Amino acid sequence: MKKDKSLGVIGVVALFLVVLAPETFAATTGAEFSGVYTLLTGWMTGILGRIIALTFITVGLVAGVMRGSIMGFVVGIAAGLGLYSAPTVINNIVTATLL
Repeated sequence: MKKDKSLGVIGVVALFLVVLAPETFAATTGAEFSGVYTLLTGWMTGILGRIIALTFITVGLVAGVMRGSIMGFVVGIAAGLGLYSAPTVINNIVTATLL
């Protein structure tokens, strides 16, 4: 009987540690990648991201004219907006807190 009780206590402690592990290390890891993240975010929301977004729109417009459909233009707009707003969306998802 005593062995069953100690296994239960060990199980509860192990479950407690597993549940708390991600919160413990969430804010302390990844510092070595912050420079790369800042660089890529700057490119996507800076002038390079705007040029690529305009290129998506232009290529989509040309493809739409060649096919006789507006869908190429719509896809170009969606790709440009997605590229430009992706860093903001990712930051808001990752840094969200529960109320």
